[in-house]
Amino acid sequence: MKRFYFLLFIFSLFAASACRPAAEPVKISERPISVNGMPMTNQPMPPAKPVAEMNWIGFDESANPNGNVYKLKDFQGKVVILDFWATYCPPCLEEIPHLKELQKKYGKENLEVVGLHVGGEEDRPKVPEFVEKLKIDYTLATPEEELTRFIFGNETAIPQTAIFDRQGKLVKKIVGFDPEIQKELDTAVEQAVNAKTE
Repeated sequence: MKRFYFLLFIFSLFAASACRPAAEPVKISERPISVNGMPMTNQPMPPAKPVAEMNWIGFDESANPNGNVYKLKDFQGKVVILDFWATYCPPCLEEIPHLKELQKKYGKENLEVVGLHVGGEEDRPKVPEFVEKLKIDYTLATPEEELTRFIFGNETAIPQTAIFDRQGKLVKKIVGFDPEIQKELDTAVEQAVNAKTE
């Protein structure tokens, strides 16, 4: 009987750590850490390497059998949205069509949307069918561990969406997706796209 309760406890831990609905970012202290001049309150520590050097490996392996490695600095001059998602996450399903609209609205010359899959090895085989179902037409990739750690901090809920300006500076991090969060995302992207370059 004890074993049953132990297994039930373990199962409930896994269930609790699964995708949660949209949530406000969690604060771990009242003293913000500044990242690229933007106060961040849920980052455990500053990045271990320059943000511009953080990378991801593209799913499209046709050009290179080992995948295509991209760095944030490769997109200087464009606003970049890094969206961390998985196929089992309902808010992710809601956000993806809107990300497609943003990509279409601002064009590839102004905005680069990158969907970074964080669903793990067991979720990866489901991605092709998911892409076909939602007609995802922006870049999909797997983030390096340091990039995920830097963006997530102590918050594990997905989707997490990070918006970088044309100089590669993080201007907004958003956790979850709903109509209010959509407005917040739209405002941040519009401001970043229309900001004068230094």
